[in-house]
Amino acid sequence: MAVDSVLSSPLGPPACEKDAKALQFIEEMTRNADAVQQRVLDEILTRNSQTEYLKRFKLDGVSDRETFKSRIPVVTYEDLQPEIQRIANGDRSPILSAHPISEFLTSSGTSAGERKLMPTIKEELDRRQLLYSLLMPVMNLYVPGLDKGKGLYFLFIKSETKTPGGLLARPVLTSYYKSEHFKSRPHDPYNVYTSPNEAILCADSFQSMYTQMLCGLYEREQVLRLGAVFASGLVRAIRFLQLHWPQLAHDIRTGNLNPQITNLSLCERMGKIMRPNPELADFVAGECCKENWEGIITRIWPKTKYLDVIVTGAMAQYIPTLDYYSGGLPKACTMYAASECYFGLNLNPMCKPSEVSYTIMPNMGYFEFLPHDSTTTNSSPTNLVDLVDVEVGKEYELVITTYAGLYRYRVGDILRVTGFHNSAPQFHFVRRKNVLLSIDADKTDEAELQKAVENASKLLREFNTSVVEYTSYADTKTIPGHYVIYWELLMKDLKNSPSDEVLNKCCLAMEESLNTVYRQGRVACNSIGPLEIRVVKNGTFEELMDYAISRGASINQYKVPRCVNFAPILELLDSRVMSSHFSPSLPQWTPERRR
Repeated sequence: MAVDSVLSSPLGPPACEKDAKALQFIEEMTRNADAVQQRVLDEILTRNSQTEYLKRFKLDGVSDRETFKSRIPVVTYEDLQPEIQRIANGDRSPILSAHPISEFLTSSGTSAGERKLMPTIKEELDRRQLLYSLLMPVMNLYVPGLDKGKGLYFLFIKSETKTPGGLLARPVLTSYYKSEHFKSRPHDPYNVYTSPNEAILCADSFQSMYTQMLCGLYEREQVLRLGAVFASGLVRAIRFLQLHWPQLAHDIRTGNLNPQITNLSLCERMGKIMRPNPELADFVAGECCKENWEGIITRIWPKTKYLDVIVTGAMAQYIPTLDYYSGGLPKACTMYAASECYFGLNLNPMCKPSEVSYTIMPNMGYFEFLPHDSTTTNSSPTNLVDLVDVEVGKEYELVITTYAGLYRYRVGDILRVTGFHNSAPQFHFVRRKNVLLSIDADKTDEAELQKAVENASKLLREFNTSVVEYTSYADTKTIPGHYVIYWELLMKDLKNSPSDEVLNKCCLAMEESLNTVYRQGRVACNSIGPLEIRVVKNGTFEELMDYAISRGASINQYKVPRCVNFAPILELLDSRVMSSHFSPSLPQWTPERRR
């Protein structure tokens, strides 16, 4: 029941008094976006005025926008790497932030094969928690009754390491799930998970997934929503159910836990949850043994109202698969965040995936926007636009200044302005800048793909064979998805052509050349399948050019696309495939950072 109209919000009638305060906060922040931005910048520059970085540019304690913009350069990760490395090596002087760097958050963007290290401070957890606290009050405006059941969310931690100076380095969600903010969160009837903390915090991905799925099956009648961080994660969970339902049904039937689950705290917790339920076991087995898995989500969890997953950007490729498994349930993209900073939330979370826009919350950091021209390779970092001054319909690259010590930092996200909520702009996420391939959290750019092809093609030299042309695409029809690389080869000695074994080794050589996020997905997370090379007939890429020219491309300006996803082009390539080859083993990966 809605609370008294005195607490009502322009966004809609809140579900409870707590929601009313959250919605009122959103209204205040977005109504006064420019004033909040000026306050945030003043706070950041004032508190960090004595840092080495700001003193280097002679800011001298001044905190107005004009001076800030005229003296502080727009930078990339590579520009900051020397300072970040000093902190990682143990230098505790105020280099970037006056507050001590508490840990590093590892970005899925990469640098020389390693995850980027994003400095953070303890109070950032409070800021992230604040944004999380706004999500359900907004969702409750669109989906009533979420306090009458639970959410089945597949949440996981990933490996963490320590830098030479002793600071933790780990993904932002691992940091959050391991924090007291998450572990000791107060009970909220609108946000109850079926997964116990012990399952989420189990570092073994199989044990974590297995027990989370088991809990979700036990409470199938209570589940009102299913979720994962990325769409790929939810697809992977359904595939896990396809592979392991016989053992899961056995556990439910007997009330005994699979002996593969060995984590002590997890076993103890599951012992309090599990009970023999032959009727439920029969139901699970009856549904899962069917060949047709269309609508399996609503068949097993019949009260599911929506899926809570990110399906924007590269994750849009999973929408057809999720529609198949869920019978077309709505897909809610609730928030927009990165390792560097949390940015904002979707005020219309039940909209179509193609219409998702995120409202930037101006209290999270100081935001600037670099106009992006898709026809040029690089936008010049001049004349950046403030948050409230962006224009509807235009695309921008996001540039942030954070409390933790990033100043005018280019995030690499390309956003399109779709409108405003009060004075705060709303953005559609277009893509990551320069990213070609992505299956899960991995992001592979053109330079990295080129290097991987070059390294793999070295194995062909002794056969007097070379790669004439190549392109790629992310195949998400398989579960997990995998990279497909099309090669056209020039064989100068047909009697000494490379064998299948050699070409399989080329697949592995490419994987060994890709970044640590990709290799972690292959080895530790099982979120990426083996890389595939498809060898195509000679002349295939000439046909590709002819097709592009027939559609209006200029013959003088045509370049082979290094990544393709247009169905007719994929059909053309696949019709010319002579042989397919897969990586024969896992690439090398270790959680330890390079020293």
